[in-house]
Amino acid sequence: MNIYNKSFIKLNIWQYILGNFVLSLIILVAFFRNVFSSPEGFLLGLLWSFTICITQWAGPLLIGYLLDKRWRWIDQPVTRTLIEIISLLIWSVSAFVIVQFIMMYLINGISPANAWQYIQNSIIYTFLISLFISLVFTAIGFFKAWRKSVLNEAALKSEMMTYKYESLRNQINPHFLFNSFNVLSDLVYDDQAQAVKFIRQMSDLFRYVLDSRDKELVSLNEELTFLNSYIYLLKTRFGDKLDLNISLTPDDSILVVPMTLQQLVENAVKHNEVSEKFPLKVEIRRNGNYIEVENSLLLINVGDASKNTGLKNISQQYSFFTEREIEIRQTETKFLVKIPLIQDAER
Repeated sequence: MNIYNKSFIKLNIWQYILGNFVLSLIILVAFFRNVFSSPEGFLLGLLWSFTICITQWAGPLLIGYLLDKRWRWIDQPVTRTLIEIISLLIWSVSAFVIVQFIMMYLINGISPANAWQYIQNSIIYTFLISLFISLVFTAIGFFKAWRKSVLNEAALKSEMMTYKYESLRNQINPHFLFNSFNVLSDLVYDDQAQAVKFIRQMSDLFRYVLDSRDKELVSLNEELTFLNSYIYLLKTRFGDKLDLNISLTPDDSILVVPMTLQQLVENAVKHNEVSEKFPLKVEIRRNGNYIEVENSLLLINVGDASKNTGLKNISQQYSFFTEREIEIRQTETKFLVKIPLIQDAER
């Protein structure tokens, strides 16, 4: 949600009215003291000043809200600055002139044609005041966006450290090590060449976990290399009980959060039956701007471990890099997770 949208939500209508009312009084005291000579003059002056204040204040909020949908400060700061200043100038001058026309006609009975003679004398001052208002609101919007970016970056680093710690902890938990070393001990006696390859794949897997702990994103090429090492360990353990098909082309320009694909495959193995009678089928493919990880569904009881923590962590990480959300679909026989691809230019 953008900063202007939050301003609209959080801004209490009564605070908005009260703020403009106080500002109107200040303007009257500073520039139009003669209106205090009569109650009627004071009310008319207050109405006039209040109308100008409320239109001038509403404009920047509305313009900022609309521009945030198209041009974000962090992504296009120069374009956003120019468009916002021009838009605010047009709004501020136009709103001021229109209010003057309307109030002169309603209160003084002066037609728009005659009112222009009075308004044009102050148009230069209106423009300068509008320029000042535009620069102030543009500066406020920029620094709010900058502050939000800094806070998001700090939160991202904190979340990434937690995520990486959890991923590292999951990779070296007793069950993983126990199963891996069981497989390795069998290979040492049955096939020493494969045992050596198994050890190398384990080494590559742990090296990637350690090397990527300080990275926010990695290329799809790196992730697939790591995933292949992980899959080799699984296939060595499960054999034909695990049917895994990857139809992805390695690409250095496409980025993903480290260990995303591995964790999705791990979840599939962890939560579903993997047996000769019910082999687990996992397919990883690209579909437009998403990677789809789909597995057959035959859930087993995993106790308290199944809390969707992994999916929540992945979803939270991607929210820092793209507005496209992770999609999760489940049927009676299939479980599908769609991960948004991040182009290098989006960073």
